Amino acid sequence: MGDCGTPNGRPQSTACVHVTDLIPFIDAHHHLWDLDRFSPSWLEQKDGDDDALISDYAPIRQPYLINDLLADFAGSNVVKSVHIQTGYSNLDPVEETAWLQGIADAHGYPHGIIAHTDLSSESVTKDLEQHTQYANMRGIRNLVQGEDLLAPTFLRGLAALNESNLIYDLSTTWEGMDGARRMADQFPDLQIVLGHAGFPAERSDDYFAAWRNSMAVLAEAPNVSAKISGLGLADHNWTTDSIRPWVMGVIEAFGVERSMFATNWPVDKLFSSYQALVDAYRSITADFSQSEQNALLWQNAERYYRLA
Repeated sequence: MGDCGTPNGRPQSTACVHVTDLIPFIDAHHHLWDLDRFSPSWLEQKDGDDDALISDYAPIRQPYLINDLLADFAGSNVVKSVHIQTGYSNLDPVEETAWLQGIADAHGYPHGIIAHTDLSSESVTKDLEQHTQYANMRGIRNLVQGEDLLAPTFLRGLAALNESNLIYDLSTTWEGMDGARRMADQFPDLQIVLGHAGFPAERSDDYFAAWRNSMAVLAEAPNVSAKISGLGLADHNWTTDSIRPWVMGVIEAFGVERSMFATNWPVDKLFSSYQALVDAYRSITADFSQSEQNALLWQNAERYYRLA
């Protein structure tokens, strides 16, 4: 990459090479929001909220639109992206899908849309039919984990998802991965993608060991792949060295062939620049073979999210 230096542990590779010289990057997890149209309730959480994941979302409590995303992409050779449902409340979820498809038709991004539909709802089949009217629709994310993944009504929804040849974007911490593994075993033909590296919430040795063991259990299901993203949520002052064990832990569990990188933008914009994060991924995997870097940075995301 050249003599770029690593101030604060964060490489500046793309400042030292032409962007076109970089391996392409597909961002497998980002969001957009237009607060004049609809606003996610979690974004209103403020300092002191008991259930707030982050102390204050104020810096990103503003519209984040496609031109903002494309500006953040600059310098990282992003060639495709996947939008993950944003968690709106009191909103017909198909409205978000329709809005995103309009953006994709006009701007080329996002290439894939993971939407929201309550998979436990009796109307799940009808809801999925409405979503799949939009060309870039690829699957569903529900914030469900553990034994709730095995509830009869939820399994019925997963069956409908499977029948529609859609993807399930899984959100679970390590504590819920046993249930996730059993769910995955019941639907061996359903492509499941674990989000945010299993949401590691602590940075202790004991926590890391429990997380790593549970990731290995989940990875035994061959239909589950994993996204490496969202690591700033519990490590607000992250460095390349501080996230390296978690990045490598995912890759060791799922293998190069079932791991992919993503950013959780713009939420993780609270903790770094876009380029700094993607450069950190590139730095951590710099000693991997060219084919392995291609797989992690873009090919796996393209394959699992069917973006080709």
